[in-house]
Order: sequence, then structure tokens, then C-alpha cells
Amino acid sequence: MVRYLSKRQRAKLSATLNQANEADQALALVESAAAQHLSCPRCSSGAYHRHGHAHGLQRFRCTECGKTFNSLSSTPMAWLHYKFKWLDYSDCLLCSYTVRKAAARCEIHKNTSFRWRHRFLSLPKTDRPHRLHGITEADEMYLLESEKGARNLGRPPRKRGGAASQRGTSFEQVCILVARDRTGQTLDFITGKGPVTKAQLKRYLPEVIDKDVLLVTDSNASYRYFARDIGLSHRAINLSAGVRVDGAIHIQNVNAYHSRFREWMTRFHGVATHHLPTYLGWRWILDAKRVRSPEALLRSAVGAFPHFSVT
Repeated sequence: MVRYLSKRQRAKLSATLNQANEADQALALVESAAAQHLSCPRCSSGAYHRHGHAHGLQRFRCTECGKTFNSLSSTPMAWLHYKFKWLDYSDCLLCSYTVRKAAARCEIHKNTSFRWRHRFLSLPKTDRPHRLHGITEADEMYLLESEKGARNLGRPPRKRGGAASQRGTSFEQVCILVARDRTGQTLDFITGKGPVTKAQLKRYLPEVIDKDVLLVTDSNASYRYFARDIGLSHRAINLSAGVRVDGAIHIQNVNAYHSRFREWMTRFHGVATHHLPTYLGWRWILDAKRVRSPEALLRSAVGAFPHFSVT
């Protein structure tokens, strides 16, 4: 009967079939990924049985509490529509597309594109190393605080790309502490506004660095006092005196990471400070090449991270 269709009808039929195939592919990926840790979202029981299909997904019923669920229940991907566009959008994330560019490519609204960005990256951004080893470099970078999108500002508004009213590091800037070992494993922490303090270093670093690491930093006194208090080996590079490398002692790796992050962020023309964790995690995924394909990113979006691991 297809031969009796007009050219326009054939094109519409072909597009519909392609959408169905792409949706089936995306759902097959997330179902196979979720099967590794599938359990009832209400009572966490692993006792369940098949209970029909809904929205293209296998539905299950928990034998303990009777709740029905599917592979996307209680994941950031639950209730998202246009499943046939998920792989294309995953590719947009790997290419670091802006919200509007990704929306144009996937033919979705820009608000949908923005919402998908944060839903798709909600779990992948948490796939981080547990600890740093050996020579570990630490340094902070500062970004101007942004209340982009806020209805009530706690300060006078400024134009996009504006500058702080005070020179140097001030409480108008948000501090991002980055620690990176020589194998390239990286952790970052948003410590708050203004210069990093010894108390903030004690809050974030001891849990993620080995006791026998050599901590290499700049000459900021906060690092020296922190290392002394917890009994950590520490070497400081006096950048203000023009010293950048002393044999194997330098902070070139962490500073290069700062540079790559800042350059990458320019395409977004500023992001709200409360969204910074998502962008820091997104950049880590790309920089470490943790995810190399749209399929892998879609699997990570439901919590199935790559098999190779960082420790």
C-alpha cells in the first residue's frame, strides 16, 4: 500500500518510523543500564515481577509494597518526553552546545533544552574519583557571583559580563577549589564567597586525599596552616617571586585545568552560581573523557557509569 502514498505522505511515514526506531534504541539503552541496579523506588525491594508495558517501557510491580515502576522511575530521566531525541541531545552535550544551539538541532523549545541539560547531567556529574594520590596540586579560581534567573537580587543588578566593584579577590566572587593529582584525577569544591580559608580546606580536602600525599600549592598561607594542622607534607611555589617550576614541584596541571574550564565556559556567557556544580561536573566528564559516545552518556544519565573506574 505504500506505493499508493504521495511523496509527502511517504516522507511523513519515514519520519515516524525513524522516530520510533530512535525511541526504541534509547529505551533499550536505559532499560539495559537500569537492569544492573533495578529495585522498587518505594521500599528498595529487589522482589518484583513484570506487569505489562507503559510508554514503551517494561513495567514492574513490587511484590512487597505493590507499587508499579519502570526503569526510569526515581531517576532524573523520569517523565521526560520525546525519547526519540534523547540520543541526539546526548550528542549535543558531548559537543558542548549552548542551550539554543542544542534546541535548534533537536527541534525542541529552548526551555526544554535547558531542563534536559540539567536532568541529563544530574547523575553523570557525580561520577568522580574517590581519592587523590601521590603529588596532588591544589589551587583556587574565582568567578563573579551570578544570580542569573533570580527574581529577587540581594544586590544591585549589573549588566551581563560586568565586573566586580572591588579590585582583586572579594566577597563578590565565588571560590572554586580544585585539587588534581598527577594522574589527572580531579575534584572541585565550591567553598563559598571570597578567599579560601583554612577552615574550608579542612572541610573538603581531608576526606579525598591520602595521608601520604605531597600537597603542592601556591604561597597562600591557608594551605600551609591546613597542611600543618592535619600533618600533611606540603610544598609551596612562590609565584609572586616568578618561581613557577621547581623540578617536579609545580601547580601547572591544576592551573591548566582552570584555563581549560574558563575557556570552555565563555560559550555560555555566564551561568547562575547555583548551577555551577552541574557545569563543573560536565567539564570533568569531557576533560577526563569519561563518556565518549551519546549511548554512554544516556546510560550514565540513569546511573550506569562506565566500567573503568577512578579510585
